[in-house]
Amino acid sequence: MTAITLRLKGCRKAFADGTVAVQNLDLTIEGGETLAILGPSGCGKTTTLRLIAGLERPDVGQVFFGDTDVTRLPIERRDVGMVFQNYALFPNLDVAGNIVYGLKVRGIAPAERNKRCDELLELVGLPHHGQRSIHELSGGQRQRVALARALAPRPKVLLLDEPLAALDAQLRERLRSELDQLLRGLGITSVFVTHDQGEAMALGDRILVMEQGRIAQLASPREIYQQPANAFVAGFVGNLNAFSVIDRTAHGLKVCGGELPWHEPQLPATVYCRPEHLQVMESEGHLHGHLVAQFFQGAQSRLLVDVGGPQPLLVDSRDNLLHAVGAPIALAIAPHTLFTLHA
Repeated sequence: MTAITLRLKGCRKAFADGTVAVQNLDLTIEGGETLAILGPSGCGKTTTLRLIAGLERPDVGQVFFGDTDVTRLPIERRDVGMVFQNYALFPNLDVAGNIVYGLKVRGIAPAERNKRCDELLELVGLPHHGQRSIHELSGGQRQRVALARALAPRPKVLLLDEPLAALDAQLRERLRSELDQLLRGLGITSVFVTHDQGEAMALGDRILVMEQGRIAQLASPREIYQQPANAFVAGFVGNLNAFSVIDRTAHGLKVCGGELPWHEPQLPATVYCRPEHLQVMESEGHLHGHLVAQFFQGAQSRLLVDVGGPQPLLVDSRDNLLHAVGAPIALAIAPHTLFTLHA
């Protein structure tokens, strides 16, 4: 089956209390693509997913699956599979019963249902679990059953609403990798909502960052992180250091704590960098300050360095050397890692 393209054309959705959840949304999701919708609470990401699913209807605009206008079709006629944060499994049915429920409703013969169930249990890594009670399963296993149930009818589109949010951090990390492999192997058009930046970066072919019902940026994970469209995206995706520019110097920009290398012709008011782009030096550097705090994070340490600005700089250092609080810290930075932002 060829993966279908999804399109939202000029979609707007407001609720009875006057809240405008989605504003003039134009969005194309390519066939076979996995799109992550990321943003703070109330930004419209879940409403966008529900518009695609058919659980909400836009006040204005259209939703297309391929060339077919599905705007007025309910969810049961859109051929979508959905995975929810809370699994939404039937506790009175065993694993197999949950997986084949949708097939049974569609009148699929028992032999075909059983065959499909076995295929899916193998696919999600739960062979021989068909007769297990839902109550016997761990959170990760329940989420795999929910995924298998969504895939059972061979939907055109897979929609996932915070699929890993209810899991503990270690399990979430493992299932994230497994889900990524599964989605790429299936080649199905997938859309998932998340508030987890790491999840969006790991799973999304592209990331849609939403702000107040609008698209703040739509791009690859690498572009979102390295070339954020504006201050909102840069601040929401990852951590950020901001430098207020005092003056231009012969070699760059004068800022609190020293001088940044800058070869661009314009004189910006503020420049930015990510914490991992600041390198701790033995003595000489572009910036000089004192250590406020150090936090061991396994593969790296997070340093807070006071260079005289309004906020300490965040520095992610992989050398993991232990520095005393108050010790002098020199920092270097490569010119290409500095960037400016639009409002």
